[in-house]
Amino acid sequence: MSSDFHIEVDAQQKSHEGERICGDVFLSEKFKEENRLIVVLSDGLGHGVKANVLATLTATMAMNFTKEHKDVHTIAEIIMNTLPVDKERQISYATFTILDIDYNGEATILEFDNPRALILRDQKIFHPQWQSIVLDSEKNKGKELKSCTFPFQKEDRIVVASDGVVQSGLGSDQYPFGWGQENFQEFVKRLVNNNQQISANKVAQKVVNMSYRNDGFYAKDDTSCCAVYFREPRRLLITTGPPYEQDNDAELAKKVKEFEGKKIISGATTGDIIARELGLEIEDSFEFDDPDLPPISYMDGVDLVTEGILTLSKVADILKRYDKNYPLKKGPADQIIRLLKDSDEIHFLIGTRINEAHQDPSLPVELEIRRTVVKRIAKVLEEKFLKEVTLQYI
Repeated sequence: MSSDFHIEVDAQQKSHEGERICGDVFLSEKFKEENRLIVVLSDGLGHGVKANVLATLTATMAMNFTKEHKDVHTIAEIIMNTLPVDKERQISYATFTILDIDYNGEATILEFDNPRALILRDQKIFHPQWQSIVLDSEKNKGKELKSCTFPFQKEDRIVVASDGVVQSGLGSDQYPFGWGQENFQEFVKRLVNNNQQISANKVAQKVVNMSYRNDGFYAKDDTSCCAVYFREPRRLLITTGPPYEQDNDAELAKKVKEFEGKKIISGATTGDIIARELGLEIEDSFEFDDPDLPPISYMDGVDLVTEGILTLSKVADILKRYDKNYPLKKGPADQIIRLLKDSDEIHFLIGTRINEAHQDPSLPVELEIRRTVVKRIAKVLEEKFLKEVTLQYI
């Protein structure tokens, strides 16, 4: 995956009042080998289980056909031919928006009957060249889809919403005809102007919350918003363990000093080497925020200095169990987790000198050798948290 861009994607949804299942379906998938990301939002007709089944069918087809590089006409025809049509209203049972993003710099949007995707650039609305695709098969004759392809830039945003957003407030005194596309766009523009680093998660959340508010806190439709944010990747370096050869101590310190991003040193010996080589002081704290672990220390230019193997073992265990309800505290392992979660690219610099302290057979089994613990952390970061992880041994 190219590290020039990080593409942050998030979606927030609220179900129609009284329904546990949302009739809108959001899918996103990264294809590492192709340097590609596909995002789909589909809105099934009506609400509840039936709408969810139709939206799931549509979103899954959209994802699979886009993945196979089928052209937009073909994708549109196959989906429209597969979906049943409402007999009375003669309309298809689901709408969709597909974003096909190539990390090398191009984004394609294909949409059918969803509100128009909003593209923001330099805090202004960006208008790409939209093409109209009119289907001519017997079953779908005259149905129209919109498509555009454009080169994206750093700090661009794409925001996609379902009908529940633009039609929120329908029939109210303030929005008799619904919130509308224009108000939705202005709202997103204002969010980004007020906070130029606002996350994709926050944008999607605020749009859905505003729609809910427009509806008087009684959702009259399934409401979804998906936000995509093209930004500089947030990088984190974790260095642990002294180098195999003492001659490499200076190289280790240089790598830490020159790294552009947040920095964690995990291990007392590692910290001592880096402080010595860079002519810095380590200041110990005596606040035991975690009874299982030694307290953190401080060093200029480093975001966090902790003990080594015990702390990393605890990080590995927390990551495995972690979900959005997990209460992170103030301990050293919890602080590492926070930095890991806030980073996109995580680089481990692992010293391979054996620490004699860990060779005593009477020590607990948890003191696994450093490399094993780091590999456990790297695996869960990649698989569960979709982080970019590199391991370098020294």
